[in-house]
Amino acid sequence: MSTFVTEPRKDRLIHERVHDPYKTRHKPPEPSVCPVCHAVFKGGRWQWLESWPTDSHKEICQACRRIRDNYPAGLVTMNGDFVKTHRVEVLRLARNEEKAERDQHPLHRIIQVEERPGGVVVSTTDIHLPRRIGEALRRAYKGRLELHYEKESCLVRVNWTSNS
Repeated sequence: MSTFVTEPRKDRLIHERVHDPYKTRHKPPEPSVCPVCHAVFKGGRWQWLESWPTDSHKEICQACRRIRDNYPAGLVTMNGDFVKTHRVEVLRLARNEEKAERDQHPLHRIIQVEERPGGVVVSTTDIHLPRRIGEALRRAYKGRLELHYEKESCLVRVNWTSNS
């Protein structure tokens, strides 16, 4: 009886499950400052700092690149009669959630708010903020919340509907 030992093939192409074209392939040198928003890369992450060395490396952060290109990672669609009659309060809640998230995570921001027939669409620079906004809407105003993570892309769609 003979035993065959096979070695794993080394010529296979491994595909990424999620492709994010804005994710950097390298860490910027520390400290680096974004010349657009003034977030600072230090300690292995982007953060808000009061000051940074004047000779810091300049590099545009992923959030500012997404905003420049208008290429969202998240979309929050708010529909229903409640949105039509309480648009200001709903958008204020979304902005408050963005501020709370952005204080700790500078790359989590709203790109734009777009008025559409029957509702509003908020686009974001990351996939976490839309979920946070959707859950805050459901907690505050009830309604129906749906989350859709796109396969093999860095995009989340959050749909919130309320007719009360």
